[in-house]
Amino acid sequence: MTARHPRRWLILIVLCLSTMVLVLDNGVLNVAIPVLTEDLGASAQEIQWIVASYILVFAGLLLTAGSLSDRYGRKKVMITGLAIFGAASLLATYAGTPEMLIAGRVLMGVGGAVVMPSTLSVLITVFDDDERRKAMSIWSSVLMVGLIGGPVLGGALIAKFWWGSVFLINVPVAVIAIIAAVILMPESKGPWRKPDPIGAVLSMVGLVALVWVIIDLPEHGLSWPMLAVAVAGLTLFVGWELRTPVPMVPLALFRDRNFSGGSLSLVLLQIANGGLILALTQYLQFVLGFSPTKAGLAMAPMAVAVILVNGVGATLGQKIGNRPMTVAGLVVLAGGFWVMSTLSADDGFGMVALALGVFGAGAGMAQPAATAALMGAVPHEHAGVGSALNDTVQQAGAALGIAILGSALANNFTANMPESAPAAARRSIGEAFTLGDAGVAAVARTAFAEAMSGTFVVSAVAVLGSAVLAFALLRDKKNTTEAEEPDDETVAVG
Repeated sequence: MTARHPRRWLILIVLCLSTMVLVLDNGVLNVAIPVLTEDLGASAQEIQWIVASYILVFAGLLLTAGSLSDRYGRKKVMITGLAIFGAASLLATYAGTPEMLIAGRVLMGVGGAVVMPSTLSVLITVFDDDERRKAMSIWSSVLMVGLIGGPVLGGALIAKFWWGSVFLINVPVAVIAIIAAVILMPESKGPWRKPDPIGAVLSMVGLVALVWVIIDLPEHGLSWPMLAVAVAGLTLFVGWELRTPVPMVPLALFRDRNFSGGSLSLVLLQIANGGLILALTQYLQFVLGFSPTKAGLAMAPMAVAVILVNGVGATLGQKIGNRPMTVAGLVVLAGGFWVMSTLSADDGFGMVALALGVFGAGAGMAQPAATAALMGAVPHEHAGVGSALNDTVQQAGAALGIAILGSALANNFTANMPESAPAAARRSIGEAFTLGDAGVAAVARTAFAEAMSGTFVVSAVAVLGSAVLAFALLRDKKNTTEAEEPDDETVAVG
């Protein structure tokens, strides 16, 4: 057994700081969109590209970035990513045109993709099995704080300064994280392997096309040509990775029950979570009349529940294992969705807070345990690409949730609106409110609450399905033989 790194908890602070800046940025941008539209004169299509360009580049580069971190060093790659992200944020801060801002967002996506896999891979190499769960729980709590804090911070910055400040805030955080990483963090890498440029290109083409299809689905329907590119790219990628002697992504990982079970559980969890954020933010703003900043603050019960349960779950999970923690957490999550499905247009914030608290408790139990099961199945020499696979499945799940459940929400809303209502009002609750008719707005509130109820029922079923999968597939280490555990002898930590 190797000695524990003496600065591992300080290193965790660096990893959390590096990850939080990425999570904060997305939430902050959502609040800034109305001001951006006015100040830069951006069209609806340009605004869509400002948002989507980051996601497309981020998702497309994750697997390649994870592979690079294993090959060239996780510390080195993470610092490089932070430098790119900080420089791109500076470019976005002073962008004078929508095109310049889109370019900044593309570069931010590159930096984010390079940073994200390195953080989790460094975590699993500096913490041993006994402490890894606690470290992952802290890391997950920080992610939740960033998710909830983004819109609040964005609203405060825009109110006090100007829209560029939502990007400028990234620069000092990136600089601090780089300095701390240089001083505190050890270098770690897997054994040297030949590059796999064909695998890298095929993964980028397939993933970018897939995410493009998902993002475009709610507004423009299914793009068959882009779907064909996604299917062809990913099929060729899998075929190439199976036949090449030195694959970029070891697909054999999916033969491990914990890796495949953790992946599937996280995908379904993120699909449900994507639907939650989309539907609930509209409910809070349009039905309850919250401002964007207040709507962000209203998500606090979920963040508090996640943080509290993460702390308890880290200790409890060490005793009972990943499988029961994941299954129990997912069942509680489904209960949270059921409570949300009972919300009506006349309910106050009390029921929302209760539902979010239940949801947060379930997420605090399930997500760290499923991630620990998945990453525990990854040999240390593949920590970077294993982390990238974890990030990729969660990004794909969240995007799918927004696309699929967003479409279902929109269709249910239209079906619940009376046919006598204006055509614009039947398309979305936002358009119904722009008409300025109090009667139409009241009808739209009721129709949206009913549509949201149906969406959350679907989410609850998806999460229960995820619980069944977790129960069937996950196995805890105490039930496995030592021969099945990853070989740690190849780890190189300097």
